[in-house]
Parts: sequence; C-alpha cells; structure tokens
Amino acid sequence: MTYSRIPTTYTNGGDSGHPLHRPRRLRRTPALRRLAAETTVRPSNLVQPLFVREGLTEPRPIVSMPGVYQHTRDSLRKAAAEAVAAGVGGLMVFGIPETKDALGTGASDPDGIAQIALRDVVAEVGDETVVISDINLDEYTTHGHVGVLGPDGDVDNDASLARFAEVAVVQAEAGAHIVAPSGMQDGQVRHIREALDRAGHGSVAILGYSAKYASSFYGPFRDAVESSLTGDRKSYQQYPANTRESLREVALDLSEGADLVMVKPASHYLDIVRLLADSVDVPVSAYQVSGEYSMIEAAAARGWIDRDNAVLESLTCLYRAGATVLISYWATEFATKLSR
Repeated sequence: MTYSRIPTTYTNGGDSGHPLHRPRRLRRTPALRRLAAETTVRPSNLVQPLFVREGLTEPRPIVSMPGVYQHTRDSLRKAAAEAVAAGVGGLMVFGIPETKDALGTGASDPDGIAQIALRDVVAEVGDETVVISDINLDEYTTHGHVGVLGPDGDVDNDASLARFAEVAVVQAEAGAHIVAPSGMQDGQVRHIREALDRAGHGSVAILGYSAKYASSFYGPFRDAVESSLTGDRKSYQQYPANTRESLREVALDLSEGADLVMVKPASHYLDIVRLLADSVDVPVSAYQVSGEYSMIEAAAARGWIDRDNAVLESLTCLYRAGATVLISYWATEFATKLSR
C-alpha cells in the first residue's frame, strides 16, 4: 500500500470552533476498530518454526527462548497437528543432530534427523499446511558455519553450493513442499533449482533467504540448534547498514528461480520489507527471529510490557510493512487470537 499525497482540503471546523473532522469516531469501540482496520493478519499468513533433536526422549525447553522446545519425534508430530488445527499456514522444520563433522554430512543423509522429521510431519499433516525445510549446514558442522570451509578458514562458496544441492534433493524426497536455502552463498538458488529439477522435483518451491543480515539478534537460535560457531558470519551475511544490497540479492535470487524471498531479521528491518514488497512480484516473507522473540518474552516476564498486545502489534506491523508470510515462534499460539 502506497500513498501518493496527503489531502489538503480538510478544514479544522465550523463556526462553533469544534473539530469538524474527528478520526476518533472510528476508534471508539473494538468493533469500529476492526471494521476500519486497513491491515488484517490471518493465521494462514503465519509459519511456525519447529526444532527436533535427535536422541531426545522428552521435549527439552530452550532456556533463552521461553516457551520454545527442542522436540522429540513424537512431540514434533503433536506440535505440527496443533499448528494445523490453529490454521497456521506453514511449518518450518529444523533438525539438530547428535554428531557433527567438518562437511555437515548429516544434513544430506536421507536418514538424518531433518529428513526423518520432514517425513514425520508430512505423514502427520499431509497437505493441510505447507512444510518448509531449511538448507544450511551450520547445525551439522563442527565449525558451525553454513558451508564447507576453505584453506583460509572462510566458507568456500562454490564447494558449499554442491552440498546445498545435495541437501535440497534429500529434503524434497522427504516431502518438503518448499526448501529454504539460508546459507547466503552466491548462486545457491540456481544450483538448488537445477538439482531439484534434475531429480524430478520441479514442483518443489524455493524460499530464498535473500536479505539475510549479519544480525546480533540470532543468539537464542544458536542455542536452540546447539551451534558450534565461534566468530561471526559477516563475510557472507549482509551488512546491516546496506539497503541497495538487498535489492541486488533479491534480483539475483529471482533470476535464479526463487519463488518467494525473505527478509531476516524482521522487526528491525521493516524498511527493507517495505522496499521489497514494492519492488518484486513474488510473496515477501519476514522472519521474526529468536532475539526478537526473546526480547518481548523477557520484558513481559518482568511486567514491563503487555505480552499479548505486544506480540499482536509486532505481527501486524510486519504485515503492514508488506510481508505476506510471517515466520514467528508465536505462530501457533497467536493464530486464534488474530481473528478476535
């Protein structure tokens, strides 16, 4: 939604001196506010991320993300069913392996935890929701980076592309409806698209993590997936000071076959969400990341903010900025509250 001008013909009032125009009339009751709402988030706009850890017998709380768990296979299936019952539009599955190596071989193992989890979720909910898989080696590598390291200790871009393509194919074979490469390596979407097509998975869509910034707000997620990372990912994730770079990354991903694009993080990059929404003709997703989640939860736990209203406001602001797909750890919980 864009506004080309602000009306200049309004008058302040009549002869009585009282306001003639009273915008507050449409704010007076909850029913009036709902009637006049310009932005309405639906449960079908929401995607619930889910973590499943190999070897667990009971769900394990993630301390830095209150209310979020590493799931067992059984509790994962239950969480998927609950999300579908709430009307959530999609599920994003992250696997956490028991063992790691330098190449992240568990990520492309057909019997690796992510692929097992995808098959479990698809068996549980089928096509009632969209099942999304994450293509990234960081949970599976001993060094914690997204791909294969080169001799200089940085991620080897082209060697990593071959690994991403392998992961994409096994995830598609496990039943993913959408694969989401989050490694921020040049050319990753094209390599994945070509690999999927060669393997007969031309109907599997790609969600490009196109504008993924080197953010300070990912910390709790790294706890959730038990990342081994030391250092940072600034040599391949985007610099937070840049805007035009996002447009370039998105244009490249679209030229390579991306079906949707993403901004990550979300709340601190609303200008980028709006920029992309006005610039592309595919759905724009926004990932409300772990740090954004944990900040609201921490403030609410101390009584500093109203939790439910803050969460609903944050989701509404993402949608108002132009995102049509909202990836949020509150998705299932708040799906039913959005329609009230």
